[in-house]
Amino acid sequence: MRAIWKGAIGFGLVNIPVKLYSAVQSSSLDLDMLDERDLERIRFKRVNEKTGKEVPYDRIVKGYQVNEQYVILDEADFEDAMPEKTKLIELENFVNIDEISPVYYETSYYAEPENQGKKAYVLLQKALEKSGKAGVARFVLRSTENLCVIHPMHNLLVITKIRFPEEIRSAEDINIPSASAISKKELDVGLALIRQYSSAFDIKSFHDEYSIALMKIIKAKAKGKRATVKKLKPKQTSNDDLYGQLMKSLSERKGA
Repeated sequence: MRAIWKGAIGFGLVNIPVKLYSAVQSSSLDLDMLDERDLERIRFKRVNEKTGKEVPYDRIVKGYQVNEQYVILDEADFEDAMPEKTKLIELENFVNIDEISPVYYETSYYAEPENQGKKAYVLLQKALEKSGKAGVARFVLRSTENLCVIHPMHNLLVITKIRFPEEIRSAEDINIPSASAISKKELDVGLALIRQYSSAFDIKSFHDEYSIALMKIIKAKAKGKRATVKKLKPKQTSNDDLYGQLMKSLSERKGA
């Protein structure tokens, strides 16, 4: 793996030099777009909007429009904005990780310590593990300030980016039905059904089944065959008897 960021985690007066590596990858198939006439690949080009000519990557700059004119920014400008945050993940406080709603989570990175920071790295990892806490911090990655949580996992530290509150849209325009729409007996059966389906979370039991099925179709077509696909029809609800449907679900689950 290639490190995408190098800097340090600031833990009080202790600096822990680390490298960050992407902890996630896409499980979807990498499909190319092709011209159906000759099956040649479609490529995107960076072109000048005015001239229509392609622009080499090394001639592309970043700018922000002010009063119909662009102010051009270079790498030094991004670092000058907050020089400490471009090289330091400064721990600001510690929280219970279950207090952070899943809607805030983005992507995760593995943090690997440099040689001179290994002891402090292990200290922070074990302290977070023992306390059950996660550290909240900010740092700059790819010219953007990021809020993140630092949490332990399998003897290493994971940096997970989380969204700022202004990035979460308001739900006030969402039409939510009233809780009075359900009866106590319906709620009781719903809770019983949840208990029937409850188990310890095991991530290894979940797989990208759509991509697996799509790959089977690709392999079959490569051999000039057509894969057998099981057709699935959505179940139609025969009536609006919610209690009856819940009770039937509960009995079927027990039978299974």
